[in-house]
Amino acid sequence: MNQGKPFESGGKKIRVWDLPTRLFHWSVVALIIVSWITAEIGGTAMQYHLWSGYTILSLVLFRVLWGVLGSETARFTHFLRGPRAVMAYARAFFKPDYRPTLGHNPLGGWSVIALLLVLALQATTGLFANDDILTEGPLYHLVSKRTSDFLSTVHSTAFDVLMALVAIHISAILLYRVWHGENLLKPFLTGDKAVNRAIPAPRQSSVWLALALMLLAAGAVYWIVNKL
Repeated sequence: MNQGKPFESGGKKIRVWDLPTRLFHWSVVALIIVSWITAEIGGTAMQYHLWSGYTILSLVLFRVLWGVLGSETARFTHFLRGPRAVMAYARAFFKPDYRPTLGHNPLGGWSVIALLLVLALQATTGLFANDDILTEGPLYHLVSKRTSDFLSTVHSTAFDVLMALVAIHISAILLYRVWHGENLLKPFLTGDKAVNRAIPAPRQSSVWLALALMLLAAGAVYWIVNKL
């Protein structure tokens, strides 16, 4: 177990995660729970399931845009690294001279992509899915029943994959806490992280830009659901 000085001990607090990124994160967490519960209940609760799915799809579209135009630590170019960098980080993790990253680390960056892809897959297939009882996705009429049944299966399987990714995500948070004394959860609540070395504060994008991108994403999903 690494007995080095924790990343959060002392030092100067700097803003690592902007408000839009944090709101996206916790909104998705809440909506996954809503989607799960409403699917288990079924019946009239499926209307809420559909609304939850539309919102998740809007948020995923927003996060893709924010990953290009957003704050420094939210941008894909900031945390996506090639296989060599990922392997180097994994090898260094358990070494005494391990040094944590300010934003997403190379492994965490690819976990973000995996989560976004699975969320997008589940929300998109849900648009065409059916439950053979009362509920049909808004784009059910665009495909055959056979195709809809297949996409319904993919929709269900994607949720199982999502739960596995969430379990890995939570396990990683616990591992960082136990092994390095690094609290990954707190900065996603407060936005700030205390650093014990000289690091320039990441550049922050405008909240108004985030709002505009969110409205754009929500408008696109509204058009897909209601106009196609």
